[in-house]
Amino acid sequence: MAVSVSIAKDKLMRVRADAYALCVEQGALDAVKKVFGSVFPSILEYCKKHDFTGKAETITSVPVDHDGRLIYLLVLGLGAKKDKKLSVENYRRAIAMAIRFMQKNKLATLALQLPDTQLFGVDDDFLAQEMATIVSMTDYVFDTFKEVSGGRVPLKLSIILDDHDAKKIKKGLERGELIGAAVNDARQWINLPANIMRPDELASQARQLSKKYGFACRIFSEKEIQDMGLGGLAAVSSGSEQDCCLIVMEYKTNKENAQTIAFVGKGITYDSGGLSLKPAKSMETMKEDMSGAAAVIATMQLLAQLKPDINVIGIAPVAENLPSGSSAKPGDIVRMYNGMTVEIKNTDAEGRLLLADALAYVIKNYKPAAVIDVATLTGACMHALGPFFTGLFTEHEEVKKRIEQAGAISGESVWQLPLTDDYKKAMDSVVADLNNIADPKYMAGATTAAVFLQKFVGDTPWAHLDIAGTSFDVPNIPYYSRETATGVGVRLLTQVAMEWGKHP
Repeated sequence: MAVSVSIAKDKLMRVRADAYALCVEQGALDAVKKVFGSVFPSILEYCKKHDFTGKAETITSVPVDHDGRLIYLLVLGLGAKKDKKLSVENYRRAIAMAIRFMQKNKLATLALQLPDTQLFGVDDDFLAQEMATIVSMTDYVFDTFKEVSGGRVPLKLSIILDDHDAKKIKKGLERGELIGAAVNDARQWINLPANIMRPDELASQARQLSKKYGFACRIFSEKEIQDMGLGGLAAVSSGSEQDCCLIVMEYKTNKENAQTIAFVGKGITYDSGGLSLKPAKSMETMKEDMSGAAAVIATMQLLAQLKPDINVIGIAPVAENLPSGSSAKPGDIVRMYNGMTVEIKNTDAEGRLLLADALAYVIKNYKPAAVIDVATLTGACMHALGPFFTGLFTEHEEVKKRIEQAGAISGESVWQLPLTDDYKKAMDSVVADLNNIADPKYMAGATTAAVFLQKFVGDTPWAHLDIAGTSFDVPNIPYYSRETATGVGVRLLTQVAMEWGKHP
């Protein structure tokens, strides 16, 4: 259900709506009296009585009889300034809280006063973009299999311009709606159960999007994968009746001599652990193990619409990891696409096998200026960083800076974890070139998984993003929903590509 967003040139309280929203800086409540005082003269006293000061992630709602009808005045806290600027992330969460209020109270129309963008140190189009993105993300509900969806009310949102640039606001809203829709596509694919979102279905989604938005897409079959020598991907898929595939997508800019970068996303549509079976409880949400692939596919459709001045290759190795008589076994040795051999000590360390093949494939065949992979790879990263930061691993300072800056701008935060020479021998095998799990004495499971992947990228600038903690069931962020996917990676990768196109 999409939110209908329109621009209103009138004053906030002159627009007819069920609720009126105003965002305020902590400790600066004079605007509340100025905007809402005509319909509720005691608004400041009300805020004081309810201990509302404008602190971040707080909301106060006032029901008022206005011209013979019930309306709600919503005051949303933006927090205090840091380094002389308000936080855009606090604004995102304030907008999400307003949408949640509308949903909870089944209200149909909301009028929102845009805050002064100078308070955030950004332009009108960016703030409008972030608002539209978050409105779309907050509106998303995974109710595909609910016969009764809960009686959701379609929401109409009116944006009050005041002194803002109407053309920039309109441009930002349009771009934000595209971003939000792409994020929600990724969330929907991840949320769909594994009996529906099989490898072939995810490939079908990529193919349909490529036709719709005009980017190239080729799907390599399991036989082609075996013939090409992607031994890691083939081994992971060997226990499933569903064939694996390799999705290769290409966005090409019209700009001459543009650089090429690559995004690689892990696509395990269901992970039982294979013969190294997971505990039953740990398998309940393993449909989420294709979150990296979903993020890459959704990013490719978005880039085809936003058209950055850079070429982007999107790679998604896709498979199921299931136990059967034909499954890969602990102790098996497989030959990877780059010719290296890997001893499979644990079949539940499968993501690195198919990612390594995909990394080697894209580097050999496309020679990108840089490659970034994104994967729900390790529980160790979840324990290290929890649900709010994606783990970043790289030894390339320029790539690191680009990703960190993109994370700060997009709202998808990253945190660098160590990837140093001390860990480099963790994946050594006695009988093959590598093990797929580390010697226990190294302990740092997220880092040792990154060490494994690094063996397959050579000198190409590369970064690994571990989204195991940030991809699903993230608490306390109002534009996400509990027990469902976040679509993390889409906003981050898109921002990386857009900025790379501007500054090669």
